[in-house]
Amino acid sequence: MTIGFVPETSSAATSLASRTLEPAEWAGIGVPLLANPRDVIKDLHARHLPSPSTAVIAVYDPDGRIRASASFTARSGVVDGWERRNALLSHLRRVIPHDLRLRKPVRTAVLMVCRDGGPGWTEEDGAWMWGLRDACTLHGLRSGSYVTLTIDGWNVIGENRVGRTPNAASWSRRPGDAAHGIPGGTTQALRRAAAR
Repeated sequence: MTIGFVPETSSAATSLASRTLEPAEWAGIGVPLLANPRDVIKDLHARHLPSPSTAVIAVYDPDGRIRASASFTARSGVVDGWERRNALLSHLRRVIPHDLRLRKPVRTAVLMVCRDGGPGWTEEDGAWMWGLRDACTLHGLRSGSYVTLTIDGWNVIGENRVGRTPNAASWSRRPGDAAHGIPGGTTQALRRAAAR
């Protein structure tokens, strides 16, 4: 019998790597397509005015009407879906009761993340996607689209649908906005925890 040190590359690295999803894997889980992504994204943007490092989670009824939504500031650089899942689940629990009593999920959660960088998929996006899928399972929801909002515009990851507006800088260009160009200004007060 040989006694020695076990390399760290085994379970910890494998576990962390498994808590992320790539666009092809995301498409393979059967995420329902947004009927009109531009309208959904414009509506979420108007409700929450996200600036970079903001995540917006929204829950939709089967008829496509928004039931509840929440926005929150998220740490950048997180590539572990476990942490993303916990943040999403925490905010879902605050704005809408779970649907675990149903045999099959009927409501759908959509996640929009406003971030710096290019519009293409990143490891952070993979962590968000894993987190969204897991949080939906634990809250009795269907996992819906994952949208990134960057300076280049919006991108529905895995669906190849993109648009220029709104974008990551739109919140600072609203006419009459008292917090024009001031990150963390009074626009924070406009973020809503639930839909009307």
